[in-house]
Amino acid sequence: MSVLERFLRYVKIDTRSDEASGSVPSTAGQHELARLLAGELGQMGAKEIVYDREHCYVYATVPASPGCQDAPVLGLIAHMDTSPAMSGAGVKPRLITGYDGRDIVLNEKEGIVLRVQDFPEIADCRGRDLVVTDGTTLLGADDKAGVAEIMTAAEYLLTHPEIRHGQIRIGFTPDEEIGRGTDHFDVKLFGADCAYTVDGGAPGELEYENFNAAGARLLIRGCSVHPGAAKGRMKNALLIAMEFQSLLPVSENPMYTQGREGFYHLDALGGSVEQAQADYIIRDHDRQKFEEKKKLFLEAARFLNAKYGEGTVTVSLRDSYYNMRQAIEPHMYMIDLVKEAMGELGLAPCEVPIRGGTDGARLSFMGLPCPNLGTGGGACHGKFEYACVQSMETVTKLLIRLAEKYGERKRGANE
Repeated sequence: MSVLERFLRYVKIDTRSDEASGSVPSTAGQHELARLLAGELGQMGAKEIVYDREHCYVYATVPASPGCQDAPVLGLIAHMDTSPAMSGAGVKPRLITGYDGRDIVLNEKEGIVLRVQDFPEIADCRGRDLVVTDGTTLLGADDKAGVAEIMTAAEYLLTHPEIRHGQIRIGFTPDEEIGRGTDHFDVKLFGADCAYTVDGGAPGELEYENFNAAGARLLIRGCSVHPGAAKGRMKNALLIAMEFQSLLPVSENPMYTQGREGFYHLDALGGSVEQAQADYIIRDHDRQKFEEKKKLFLEAARFLNAKYGEGTVTVSLRDSYYNMRQAIEPHMYMIDLVKEAMGELGLAPCEVPIRGGTDGARLSFMGLPCPNLGTGGGACHGKFEYACVQSMETVTKLLIRLAEKYGERKRGANE
């Protein structure tokens, strides 16, 4: 089965995760994809297949070639869920062959157009084949493109015994999009010496630096009084929430930042005069600046409590993940091998600081060094999401070439 055939099959399964859910995984659709993948792995001849029915992880092994049993065990990981930012139900993928480089009408009836002006990077796909949506859902390339590429590479290795490689461990995770992807990941069971997540971005992208991240929730307690008799009595929780936002640096907003610049992002706001709630995410690549951002955030709450009364603003703040660079730097051979493999495939390596996070960030701090590779998807988390077929094919070849390169090494000689 080709990478495109797999991809089109997977995106039709609704695996949207749900941050409000307390279940594991957060949505039942992820189990549907997990069962499908476990079955396909069995059909292609993979070994040691584990479908964790409780936590919705899939693990499997592509056995080492004869004579390569002493090679490092290489892990390949992708997540099965899609972003809760937009619906993933009823995805209707459409294949555009020989993309002409112009705007793409996704839904004529609704007037939904993927404009090159808004997504100039799509011009790189001129002359290639694209998969797009009908404009009513996201596509799911993040990260079903990665899932499809890993599955296709695994099948190729299993059906081409002439390719020498060490043991390959495959892992598919749930709920990455809501920061829970590695909550129950069994690093010991996985048993890899090192791994790569295959999750988003253009082929050639190589990511081993990401944000330090925290999530915060504000609970603002107000006092509702009839507005006609409110003087000196009313405490409007919604206005206090707005005041809190005004205390944060205006320039440190995601719409004004890029590269390694951090931000405060107001993700959700709701409530009434009596009570309001605001959800934030706080990000910075630099650990010291990250800690300073959290300190300022808490100081803003203290200021408002001093102004309006203790207990007016309550902050729940929790670190989500940290910059994986410090965990990857002792294992830079992983980066060098990817660059070599990319060069052999005619790809120009592009080291990009991730303005977000991946399962690999947390796994790297769990003892499994895990940089990230691009998949060929673009405009993720929305109705304009697309995937380039030739890019997905190239990433599949890259995974196969990486398997060969690790097969040429000896376990314990990686540092």
